[in-house]
Amino acid sequence: MSMPFGYVSPEQQMRDKADYARKGIARGRSVVVLQYEHGILFVAPNPSRALHKISEIYDRIGFAAVGRYNEFEALRLGGIRYADINGYNYARDDVTARGLANLYAQNLGQIFTESMKPFEVEIVVAEVGDSSDEDHIYRLTFDGSVFDETGLVAMGGQAEAVAGRLKERYRDGLPLAEALEAALFALTEPGGERSPASQLEVAVLDRNRPHRKFLRLTGPRLERLLAEGAGAAAPAPEPGAADAPPTAPEGEIDTGSGG
Repeated sequence: MSMPFGYVSPEQQMRDKADYARKGIARGRSVVVLQYEHGILFVAPNPSRALHKISEIYDRIGFAAVGRYNEFEALRLGGIRYADINGYNYARDDVTARGLANLYAQNLGQIFTESMKPFEVEIVVAEVGDSSDEDHIYRLTFDGSVFDETGLVAMGGQAEAVAGRLKERYRDGLPLAEALEAALFALTEPGGERSPASQLEVAVLDRNRPHRKFLRLTGPRLERLLAEGAGAAAPAPEPGAADAPPTAPEGEIDTGSGG
């Protein structure tokens, strides 16, 4: 039996939609999320002060996204409604990143399967615990797939290259300034210029804060952390280098005669 003209198999439709979503997500700038000494750090290059890629969802839960703003903003607002209703009907501790990740997975999976156009988004839902072992970082892709990440995650843009550079600098228990420096190193292409503080969106889930753990880092506080991180990353001088005698310029010989 011949296929009707213009027929596309379901498998090909899914492949086409996946390619479409991946290309849309890759056009944006990357976002990184990583654990640090006292919680979870979010960093995104973002010149806009009004349109956030990083947000609070609930007491211990943060949200980060790349892709189409209107699409991930709809997901963020839906997550806040879910958290508020469940926190009110049950208990605030019953609102978890795992529950939100399941909700987002269902929504994204349904949109990917049933709609002609998939969402061009990738998101992270992170929850800070009482210790680093109790932290949770879930990454969700456009088709509703969920990945339980450990330590760090990069998404959007050149995510693989960014993740590779982040792994070069990352280690467990980094102080906040050094974690921020590692994130900026990862987000900056080799030979490229770093984004200034005014064009960065930075936030933390700090386990030591009472009640609401989410905190945006801006202004002088962010600039101090950037300076501290850059100082910590600067290579230390070699032992004895400061005491070494100056080297004579090429073509000249220092005879030490003083004459």
